[in-house]
Amino acid sequence: MPEYKLGVSTLSKTPFSHTEQLQYIKNAGFDAFFTMWTPAETEQIANQAARLGLYQQSIHAPFSKAHLMWEDGDVGDDATKELIDCVKDCARFDIPIMVVHTFKGFKDHSPNETGITNFGRVVDAADKHGVKVAFENIEGEEYLFAVMDRYLDADHVGFCYDTGHQLCYNPNTDMLEKYGHKLIHTHINDNLGVRGDEITWHDDLHLMPTDGIVDWGKVIKRIKELGYKDILMSELCYAEREGKNGAIHRYNDLPMDEYMALAYKKITAAIAAADK
Repeated sequence: MPEYKLGVSTLSKTPFSHTEQLQYIKNAGFDAFFTMWTPAETEQIANQAARLGLYQQSIHAPFSKAHLMWEDGDVGDDATKELIDCVKDCARFDIPIMVVHTFKGFKDHSPNETGITNFGRVVDAADKHGVKVAFENIEGEEYLFAVMDRYLDADHVGFCYDTGHQLCYNPNTDMLEKYGHKLIHTHINDNLGVRGDEITWHDDLHLMPTDGIVDWGKVIKRIKELGYKDILMSELCYAEREGKNGAIHRYNDLPMDEYMALAYKKITAAIAAADK
């Protein structure tokens, strides 16, 4: 048995709804899960999780409008409102953490006071509703820095560490060194780093641990050294993916029970690597 309790994301682009996937997650041995925010299904997910004894640690807030948080007027207000509505859903179903992206895109590198203020409105709403906001390392890291540095001291603001994003989006910034003291959530996954001349979203493979080139012994050891004792949550992709040494992982050919069992096995192997 791993020393950490383990969690995994529900998957997109499968024949199964988020609610239906929970039984497979439970059967594989996971203790917890998270989903993307799907308002029409949130109550069903919460009810099924309660029946199965699964812990929903977080909801991942929508991020298609993350870059619009930095805009004035109705555009920024609409993006902000979406995140606040997600906060309210977390509170309604006793989901303690909402994971947030602070930006979307690779070209812009100029955070501004408008965006910091808009994210502040989300932070204030989270405080009011008793929800923690975990800002995630992602592309456009300058935007993360601007938001985290402004709201770092808030008790309900924390950091979500994505291992794959560290490798492909933040290779020159030690995110655990910078924000590890605020670590409240993880997205465990693997990839092959930046494979072309320029970084793209195609580098963010969300492979199972040990399928890519993340140094799992180092990563898990550092998480332990930070004193993090909560769920080790993974965020994976149900699709055909190329892994290290040219291996093709046809995950979408696996039945859901086999997929989740394999994910549990590989995550456990990644944790064990820290003890070698």
